[in-house]
Amino acid sequence: MKPRVLVTRANFPEVLEFLRAHFEVEDNQADEALTPEVLRERLSDKDGVLTLPIDRVDTELLQACPRLKAVCNIAVGYNNIDVAACTAHGVMATNTPDVLTETTADFGMALMLAAARRMGEAERHLRAGLWQGWAIDQFLGMDVNGASLGIIGMGRIGQALARRARGFGMRIRYHNRRRVAEAIEKELQAEYADLDTLLAESDFVVLTLPYSPEAHHLIGAEQLARMKPTAVLVNLARGGVVDDAALAQALKAGKLYAAGLDVYEGEPVVHPGLLELENVVLMPHIASATRATRVRMSMTAARNLVAALGGEKPPHLLNPEVWDKRRT
Repeated sequence: MKPRVLVTRANFPEVLEFLRAHFEVEDNQADEALTPEVLRERLSDKDGVLTLPIDRVDTELLQACPRLKAVCNIAVGYNNIDVAACTAHGVMATNTPDVLTETTADFGMALMLAAARRMGEAERHLRAGLWQGWAIDQFLGMDVNGASLGIIGMGRIGQALARRARGFGMRIRYHNRRRVAEAIEKELQAEYADLDTLLAESDFVVLTLPYSPEAHHLIGAEQLARMKPTAVLVNLARGGVVDDAALAQALKAGKLYAAGLDVYEGEPVVHPGLLELENVVLMPHIASATRATRVRMSMTAARNLVAALGGEKPPHLLNPEVWDKRRT
């Protein structure tokens, strides 16, 4: 009998076809949101699952699903998965790095440009029928070319963003838990800086770091106050890295020029203070949203699942100690 797996939300036909060659698949092509209770019920007789960032995998779920052997997240980030709890229950957890790097960096540049040049505000103005023609002082924005960029989180996406920023002649600083190799700094013409210096001296600050408890509200009222009132903040990371309430207050008070956001605390709910503002570009968590990239992400997760349930080490295993324990 084939292993039984669940795909928690709608996915691409080619991904489901690939999975059905290996497993008995329960899909959710109706794309109905699964409550924690329904997710536990659906997984109670499953060996594996393909999850999205909206699916919470915690101790309570794992205790209710004793057959579960692998949780394969269709995302780079995995703060929806309690990896320690998975390890304690002998469940392999995986993610999908690498495949969305370039697409997300493209989107990061787009979000910077949209926020700096007031594109969202200008389009709303035009669609409302308010545009009366060209004016010399209409929707004046900020130049990106030649500006200073501070990147917080110099991993794959941060480095890809820096390469694009060089094409705009931007001066690049970065902050990271550890300095990157000197060769990478030289290639990117990027200067390492402490967080306070980066915030104080950057025209644009872009967040590309992974979420962790230590990174929760890394950018709060105190950090926002250190930024230039002419600065733009862009969050490509995860909701919770920024204190959204503090950001809304700073934008409303003119302590920050603009923001571009793709992620939020408590998604899909957006802080109401942000919704009231014109000087913030709000996107619905779509930084990796091209069909080619989302298919690659889904197939990467599917291959992780095939390996995990087929007796092979998944290529993107987050808790290798589970695999090591199984091999002893």
